[in-house]
Amino acid sequence: MKNLAGIPGQRASLTGAAVSLVSFAVLGTVAALWENPLFIRMTPAGGVEIALLAAQCVLFGLFFALRRPSCPTGAVGAGGVMNFIGIACPICNKVLVLIVGADLLLVYFEPVRLYVAAAGVLVTAVAVVGELRWWKRSPTGADVGAPSSGGSE
Repeated sequence: MKNLAGIPGQRASLTGAAVSLVSFAVLGTVAALWENPLFIRMTPAGGVEIALLAAQCVLFGLFFALRRPSCPTGAVGAGGVMNFIGIACPICNKVLVLIVGADLLLVYFEPVRLYVAAAGVLVTAVAVVGELRWWKRSPTGADVGAPSSGGSE
């Protein structure tokens, strides 16, 4: 395996791990994937939702460990929103209920909900791979707009 000398070190790894753990705890609690006194889920949650949330949170941690100051975050944000909408209870989401109605959510969105969450994981994975590719191309850690040192890859 190629040595990626410029990839951030221990501090970035700890930040990524912290982001993963905190986002898993917060998003899982808000989505009521487990019983908690703050939120009650109206539709049952299974192990697939927890697995998709875990994958998303690991990708969040990787992204935050790899990210640069000028790094675009739109794809990760979009992936996170898609994942959360997919794992959360559709009738508990007041915004979706106001926009579409509870009946339509249960009839049309509930069957594809997990696919939306998986698509969110995929979008986030593409963003993480993009960051990893940037680090592979620029192991010195120079920012995108900075001139290169003229070395070969």
